[in-house]
Amino acid sequence: MTGPKVELLWWSGCPSHGQAKEMLEEALAAAGLDPARIETLQIVTTDEAAREQFIGSPTIRIDGEDVVPQDDPRPALTCRLYLRRDGRPGPLPDPADLRDALARALDRS
Repeated sequence: MTGPKVELLWWSGCPSHGQAKEMLEEALAAAGLDPARIETLQIVTTDEAAREQFIGSPTIRIDGEDVVPQDDPRPALTCRLYLRRDGRPGPLPDPADLRDALARALDRS
């Protein structure tokens, strides 16, 4: 499978991972990529969070890069809070941030 590696990391304590997967599938399809390429990984323990550099659920990485890098990326079993481009907080990244991250990855490949 060519193209970027796409990962969705999640923790069961946060309910937004299903919506994150749907959003990611839509973004991949819009970019002409097969949504089946998404690798999902459930994070269960704090050791796994540290090993995977998981800073909250859901985390989306493309080619190993977080689609919305954080200033203080401490691993934790927690829900993630994203700031959308209009300044509103929410449990999912802004769709434009996701599209931009995919576009950067496609430009590199």
